[in-house]
Amino acid sequence: MPTSSGDPSRRTFLGVSLGAIATGTLGPEGVQARHWSSLAVPRTGRLQQSVCRWCYDGIPLEQLCRAAEEMGLKSVELLGEREWHVPKQFGLTCAMANGPSTIAVGFNRPNEHDRLVAESERLLQLIAAQGLPNMIVFSGNRGGMSDGEGLENCARGLRRVAPIAERLGVTVCMELLNSKIDHRDYQCDRTPWGVELVKRVGSPRFRLLYDIYHMQIMEGDVIRTIRENIQHIAHFHTAGVPGRHEIDETQELYYPQIARAIVETGFTGYLAQEFVPSRDPLTSLRQGVSICDV
Repeated sequence: MPTSSGDPSRRTFLGVSLGAIATGTLGPEGVQARHWSSLAVPRTGRLQQSVCRWCYDGIPLEQLCRAAEEMGLKSVELLGEREWHVPKQFGLTCAMANGPSTIAVGFNRPNEHDRLVAESERLLQLIAAQGLPNMIVFSGNRGGMSDGEGLENCARGLRRVAPIAERLGVTVCMELLNSKIDHRDYQCDRTPWGVELVKRVGSPRFRLLYDIYHMQIMEGDVIRTIRENIQHIAHFHTAGVPGRHEIDETQELYYPQIARAIVETGFTGYLAQEFVPSRDPLTSLRQGVSICDV
């Protein structure tokens, strides 16, 4: 059962941290490898963090926003237009607004372009009016389409959206997702494909949402890929591999160094926690926020 954002979860987290100190598990880097996720540290604020709503759908949105604000987050995201006002009540934003397409049906289908462009224009005007920075879009599934054809189709449709986004000052972000486990047949499933799409659209208001979890599954080599392509990336998502759960020592990625590498590029956008908690949700979220606060 989800806990509130109040003292019980805070005491749980601090109790773990103080226990690590008391038992002498601190090492030269601050904490031994298998305990690196347990130590509470002061917020540096070098990396703006967000949280994806759908991972915490058992918690009322207002309660999640209150908890996010208390943890030092700046955003609760992947919200629809009827929810964008809620984070504002807590001094937060929605760093990635839901867009016109679905994962399966997206911009790689020319017969969908008129509908997607019209809905993008409607949403972008609302997003700009709310002062939100980004809108998410998807390529759609291949459905037998070649990657070359899908690339050109997406570019053609998004070039119609880009001038609207430029005029309104909102960045449209296509998410990189894995097609191996979670979203079989999804087309925008590798960084080089996504980067080529950004180049073909040719707009400062079209970039990638680089999902670390998904690209670890498809490609690996996460830090080098981020460093070499940061100019094409506007937003990040996290999750643990394997399983899409907590980003702690239970999985194969070392998120403190990934977060540090992102900061070192000069990135000024948002990194959003998108793991599905397998334990107490808000305790796990607080832990994840601390891990990425480098």
